[in-house]
Amino acid sequence: MREPSAVVADFGFENLDMSWLRRKEGVKWGRAGHDVLPAWIADMDFPVAEPIREAIYATVRRGDIGYPSWSNWMGLSPLAEPFARRMTELHDWQPRPDWVRNFSDLIQAIQVVLYLTTRPGEAIALHTPNYPPILKSITMMGRRAIFSPMEWTGEDWGFDPARLEQDVAKAGCRTLIVVNPHNPTGHVYTTAELQALADIAVRNDMLVVADEIFAELAYSPHRHVPLASLGPDIADRTVTLTSATKAFNMAGLRCAVAHVGSARLREALDACPPDLFGVLDVLGVEATRAAWEKGGAWLAALMDHLGENRDLIADTLTAWAPAIGYHPPQATYLAWLDCRRLEMAMEPAAFFKEKAKVALSSGENYGPGGAGFARLNFATSAALLGEILNNMADAVDGAQ
Repeated sequence: MREPSAVVADFGFENLDMSWLRRKEGVKWGRAGHDVLPAWIADMDFPVAEPIREAIYATVRRGDIGYPSWSNWMGLSPLAEPFARRMTELHDWQPRPDWVRNFSDLIQAIQVVLYLTTRPGEAIALHTPNYPPILKSITMMGRRAIFSPMEWTGEDWGFDPARLEQDVAKAGCRTLIVVNPHNPTGHVYTTAELQALADIAVRNDMLVVADEIFAELAYSPHRHVPLASLGPDIADRTVTLTSATKAFNMAGLRCAVAHVGSARLREALDACPPDLFGVLDVLGVEATRAAWEKGGAWLAALMDHLGENRDLIADTLTAWAPAIGYHPPQATYLAWLDCRRLEMAMEPAAFFKEKAKVALSSGENYGPGGAGFARLNFATSAALLGEILNNMADAVDGAQ
C-alpha cells in the first residue's frame, strides 16, 4: 500500500501517541473498540493549543472559577467584543456587540431560536444532506423540514435557488437554516450563492439561522463570507452562530455565541429568565478568548497540516480505491465519501467498521442525499490517516 506523504511535525499534529489516544474518555475514542480506528465524530486528535491550555491553567491557578464578573442580568456578553473583533479581522464584517447573546453550543442555540420563533407543524428549510443533530432537532420539536438538495454538478456542490424558493413559498416557510461552510460536503458558499439565499429570505420574510462554526477552516483560495455581512436587509433577519470549539478542538467546553439580527428575537430572548437556556462557564470563556486572541499561529499550522491530509486522501483513493468518490472539501476536516459505485450489500459505514476496523459516520444519518455516502474525519496524524485509508482500501479489495 501507499506510504503517507511526509508532514512537518509541529504543534503536536504528527507523531501522535496511540496509547494517549486510547486513554481518552471522550466519545470519539472512548466508544471505539480496542481494534477500531475512529474517524467519525468531528473531534480532532491533536493536543490542546498552548494558548488555550495556559489560559485554563492560569484561571485555575488564580483560583478564579467562582462566579464571574460578567455573570449578571441583561449584561453584555463577555465574548461580544472579542467576537466582533474576530469577525472584523477575519471577514471584514463589523457586527454589533450589543446584538451578541450567549449559548452553550450551536445546536442549543438553533433549538432555542426554533422554540421562540416557530410552532409545531411549521416548516423549516435547509440544505441536505445536513448535520444530523440539526435534522433531529427539527423532527423532535415537531417542525416540518423543507429539503433543498445539495448536488454535485461535476465541478462543485450546489443547489437550485429557484426550486428552493418555490418550495419555501408553497409551504409558507418562514425559517431557513444555512450551514456554511457546509457539513458534510465541505462546500464554501460563494457570495453569489449567499446573495441568492438572502434574496429568497427577504422576499419571503424569513428568519435565517446561519451556522458558521466551520468558518475558520476554509482552504485557500476559498473564503468564508458571513451571510449577515451582505447588507442590512439580510443582517436584520439573520442569527449568526459561531464558536471557537471546532477550529480549536474544544467542544467539551460548551461555549458559543449568536449575533442576533432580528430585534423581535432579541426581545424574546431578553424576556426569558437569564438562566433558562443555560449559561457560559468560566473556562469556556477564557479558552475562547485565548483561541481568538492568541491562537493564530496554531490555527495556521493546523490548516497546513489538514491541507496535506486532504491531499493524502485524494492520492490514496485514486491509487488504491478509485471506486470511492472523493471531492476534496473546500473547508472543514471532513471528507464526504461517495461509496455508491462499490455496490455493497452493506451500508458503507457498517462495511468499513466490520471489514476495515474503521469507524466512519453513516451518510444515511445526514438525511436525503446521504445514502451510499460515509463521512471521514481526517483531523489526525498523517501516519494514522494513512493506516485508516490503507485499511479501507484493503477492505474494498477484499470485497471485490
